[in-house]
Amino acid sequence: MSGCEACDAKKLVRSPSGLRMVPEHRSARSPFGLDEPPWVPDKEVSCPRCMQCDTKFDFITRKHHCRRCGKCFCDKCCSKKVPLPRMCFVDPVRQCAECALISQKETEFYDKQLKVLMNGATFFVTLGTSDKSELMVCRLSNNQRYLVLDGDSHYEIEIIQISTVQILTEGFTPGGGNTRAIGMILQYKVPGSEELMQMKFTASEDFSCSKKLSASWLAAMHKATKLLYESRDQ
Repeated sequence: MSGCEACDAKKLVRSPSGLRMVPEHRSARSPFGLDEPPWVPDKEVSCPRCMQCDTKFDFITRKHHCRRCGKCFCDKCCSKKVPLPRMCFVDPVRQCAECALISQKETEFYDKQLKVLMNGATFFVTLGTSDKSELMVCRLSNNQRYLVLDGDSHYEIEIIQISTVQILTEGFTPGGGNTRAIGMILQYKVPGSEELMQMKFTASEDFSCSKKLSASWLAAMHKATKLLYESRDQ
């Protein structure tokens, strides 16, 4: 296990939204995570009606807060309890219909694509403007905070230092058709420096099974990049 994968201690905390299993130190949190949103105040003047269907709240129609967006809804518009791993909730939590749909889609990333990234895939890696490439296994660290590359050389790229990810594809035709991911260009910063570094990843053509694995890994990386950008924009 590399230094970037040392076990990070976690603690169980209770928030108004539910129980969460979070890292002891904020610096150890997943780069794909989201902070809990502030809730719209319960006071009648702040939230007199459901923010979806406009039903007026009273003794019978109670208000509920969506754990993902923090807005006020009636029970009908905020009845689903859905897993929300990006906020580290232990159990499924109440969410409005719109947020529940987003969280359900993200579940596929946490259940399937995250495992693909951690298992890794093989690429030819070219550093900067070099004309030489090295065959390396690329994978996401168990704590989700580093991209680890192993070959004759060894690199650990901190996910939060990644600036841009460009997925390279082939197979596009003017009339339409399927494309296949064959590589990516990664730009990132080294801690303590403002200079942008670049790596190019090209899928190995040696074995068809290796090509399929690399394409799946790149698709998972594409999804991870979207979540990373969302976390930064929060």
